[in-house]
Amino acid sequence: MKKILIANRGEIALRIMKTARDMGIATVAVYSEADASSPHVYYADEAVCIGPAPSSQSYLRGEAIVEAALRTGADAIHPGYGFLSENAAFARLVQDSGLTFIGPPPTAMEIMGDKLSAKNAVKAFGVPLVPGTDEAVSHIDQALEVARRIGLPIIIKASAGGGGKGMRLVEDIDMLEEQMQLAINEATSAFGNGAVFIEKFVEKPRHIEIQILADQHGQVVYLFERECSIQRRHQKVVEEAPSALVTPQLRRAMGQAAVNVARACGYVGAGTVEFLVDAGLNFYFLEMNTRLQVEHPVTELITGIDLVREQIRIARGEPLGYTQDDLSIRGHAIEARVYAENPWENFTPDIGTLTVYNQPSGPGIRVDDGYRQGMQIPIYYDPMIAKLITYGSTRTEAIQRMIRACRDYEIAGVHTTLPFIEYVMQHPAFLSGDFDTNFVKQHFTPDQLPAPTDEEITVAALTAAAWAYHNSNPPVISQNGQSHTSDVSLWKIRRQIY
Repeated sequence: MKKILIANRGEIALRIMKTARDMGIATVAVYSEADASSPHVYYADEAVCIGPAPSSQSYLRGEAIVEAALRTGADAIHPGYGFLSENAAFARLVQDSGLTFIGPPPTAMEIMGDKLSAKNAVKAFGVPLVPGTDEAVSHIDQALEVARRIGLPIIIKASAGGGGKGMRLVEDIDMLEEQMQLAINEATSAFGNGAVFIEKFVEKPRHIEIQILADQHGQVVYLFERECSIQRRHQKVVEEAPSALVTPQLRRAMGQAAVNVARACGYVGAGTVEFLVDAGLNFYFLEMNTRLQVEHPVTELITGIDLVREQIRIARGEPLGYTQDDLSIRGHAIEARVYAENPWENFTPDIGTLTVYNQPSGPGIRVDDGYRQGMQIPIYYDPMIAKLITYGSTRTEAIQRMIRACRDYEIAGVHTTLPFIEYVMQHPAFLSGDFDTNFVKQHFTPDQLPAPTDEEITVAALTAAAWAYHNSNPPVISQNGQSHTSDVSLWKIRRQIY
């Protein structure tokens, strides 16, 4: 494998390219017209424009991506996460074109891509499941019978979905029919599949996931757990490894269950098995993500294993080269997703230009990003600016470094989730480890975030004025991916601009 095309953009494209470069493998970037000046384009050895800004006309065009790989002489395609990363038809197209797909077999994607087929597959391996239905529910009479049998509250879920779409909580039996129809409509709109199923709603749930690696020789190991319970709109914001909740006994049980899930679908590559854990430390299979996770860096830091390198090695047919007994947890890591969102306005996306952008640095801090000062946050894609990761010998040290990193991160031009992240890091529930997926609903209101000081408002205004003055000569990203600015870089901000 001498050349890899990365079918993605931004920070994950850069992340994959860096490991490929470490391995002596050339890389090909693909980009939309909106990303023509993105750092991942300049970092790659070659770059191919695959269409206009909208994803449907660029990053979701599987045939155009494969054609770019063939034209540039790539041997393989790495999908990253999002876009086509869990699309079985794309994986087949890659393989049928004579290229290597750096990911699991299409059949494994298909089994795990549908929650109902996934539940049926893992049941035979003794993996714990939340009480509920094993098949789609399409009629209200079926739903009423299930609700009476397992008891309220229940949750209606889209079979083909994720990210909270097609999901409805029902606590009142009189609301069941209305909520079920809303779930079906949303699932149909979002995924083209209106199938929904019903599960018992787990009270005070923790969202714990297990990272697995499986090679082509039948070896499967788990790389311990990640805690992903700090969420907004059913999407993760803060993740950490290991979890403050999980005991060694629970870790072994969940790890073995995750290995069984992988075996249930003939999995190969890096994957993540997600579980819900209730207040009694009972755990239940939720779903499997058949790709590299956004939060994979925390696992890398506590294990010392480069997951992208392992993906490439596995795709080349190499054995893992280690067993479960060879793996151990060292230290603690936390990842916070820095989004261009306004936490004062229910985390609504905040699109704009990064008039100031300076990363934090120092011991135990890692920043995975795909932006530079002067770039715009485009409206076409997920508004994540960066993944901010801290590592320490203890959880307390990792938390303190995250607080420092949030305060040292200099961003102006858009609202970000940095103030919320700092709030989480100092909240008693998070510090004690006594929290669940309802953290935002139970503990957070926008008025708990500090308002900007007069000095910060003044600095923000001066920065905007300086940017406007120099806008006729905006920052230019050079061939080495670095951002060059003029006087704008003199406007230093010691805290996040609100």
